[in-house]
Amino acid sequence: MKAIILAGGYAKRLWPLTKNKPKQLLSVGGRPMIEYIMEKLEAQKEIDKIIISTNEKFEDNFKQWLSEYKSTKDISLVIEPTLSEKDKLGSVGALGYLIRKKNIDEELMIIGGDNLFEFDLRDLINYYREKKGNVVALYDLKSIQKAQNYGIAKVDEEMRIIDFVEKPENPPSTLASTACYVLSQEGIRGILTYLDAGENPDAIGFFIKWLIKRERVFGFVFSDRWFDIGSLESLKEADLIYTKNKGEDL
Repeated sequence: MKAIILAGGYAKRLWPLTKNKPKQLLSVGGRPMIEYIMEKLEAQKEIDKIIISTNEKFEDNFKQWLSEYKSTKDISLVIEPTLSEKDKLGSVGALGYLIRKKNIDEELMIIGGDNLFEFDLRDLINYYREKKGNVVALYDLKSIQKAQNYGIAKVDEEMRIIDFVEKPENPPSTLASTACYVLSQEGIRGILTYLDAGENPDAIGFFIKWLIKRERVFGFVFSDRWFDIGSLESLKEADLIYTKNKGEDL
């Protein structure tokens, strides 16, 4: 299984920190946040290759970081041909670009590079194998108000996703998508079909909403800590907690 880390956004809500540096390389607990994801991926023997998707603006930043980062896995960069927010491909568009460029036709794990989570990826992979369908990692926000800011899934008794809405005014549940997915070969092919049909290339939630009508998609609900780093406040909160955890580990 290959893993893709999505790191192609411009994170304007975090300016000036991200004006000349990608969000995924900002420090959390004294190290680039992407390294926490890398560690979790490197611990999985099943994952044989990690591909980081970014843009031309931040290409050199990632090349510099990779030159110093020691990994047990084969890591490569795929650079989408954009230099600013106005011409970005969107998350689904970037995935489609990468899938075509690398000629990928197999199951994939896909993780947002600004997504800090504490569950074990082994549990996610086992769940995917058990369910024999696409999987979206979900976190229970336990707040309808907070749910209005996320992609929200509704599941049935089998944990199959039966509805998915991006930033709903009236959320059907409090289960938020956490930008962590395992997609089957059929799910990956679905990305290209979806884009070829002219569907919304932006948030992956739009694709998930499309996919649940065509394929089996299940929710993997975890209760471990999760940070969606989208603002200066969330960055500061994650930094404080990861710095504290680091101190406790010493």
